[in-house]
Amino acid sequence: MRIGVLALQGAVSEHLAVLEKLGVDAVRVKKPEHLEGLSGLIIPGGESTTLGKLMTKYELFSPVRERVQQGKLALFGTCAGMIMAAREIVGYDQPRLGVIDITVRRNAYGRQVDSFETDLEIPVLGPEPFRAVFIRAPYIEKVGTGVEVLASHDGHPVMAQSGNVLVASFHPELTEDYRLHRYFVQQVVK
Repeated sequence: MRIGVLALQGAVSEHLAVLEKLGVDAVRVKKPEHLEGLSGLIIPGGESTTLGKLMTKYELFSPVRERVQQGKLALFGTCAGMIMAAREIVGYDQPRLGVIDITVRRNAYGRQVDSFETDLEIPVLGPEPFRAVFIRAPYIEKVGTGVEVLASHDGHPVMAQSGNVLVASFHPELTEDYRLHRYFVQQVVK
C-alpha cells in the first residue's frame, strides 16, 4: 500500500513521518503522475487559498477528483485539506474538490492567536479521548446525504466521513497519537 501526501504547501513532512511510523510506504505528491499506484492521498493543513492555486497550477484537481469519485483513491483532508475536499465553503468561491457533501466555514474558531487544543470523543478510535490541535481551524456547518459525523466540538462537526473520504478540522499529525492515521489506513483505504 502506498499513500501520498500532497506536497505543495502545509504540514507535509509531519504526515509523512506519521505514515512511515505506521509502516506505510509514503510518498510526496506534486504532479498528476505522482498519483499513479497510490491507494490514498492526504491533503494536509496549510492555507486553502494557496493550496487551491497550486493544485490548479499543477493540474491536480481533475485527476484527484476523478480517482476519488471512482473509488480508486481514498482521501484524508486535515484542516485546509478538509476545506479543499468540501462541496461548499461559506463566503468563499475558491477552487475545491467537492468530493464530500459538507459545507465548511474557514477560520471558524478565529485567527492564529485563537488556536487551541482539546480532547475529543471519537468513538471510531476507541474510548480514549483524542487530543486535537486546532489552528485557524474550519468546522462543518452543514452535512449532506451519506456523510457520517465522527466527532464534534462545541456543537459543530469537526470530523466526518463519506465512503472513501475522511476529513478533520484539526491537525492529527501534530500529536504522538497515530490512531486517526491508522484509522484512515485500515478503514478508509481499501
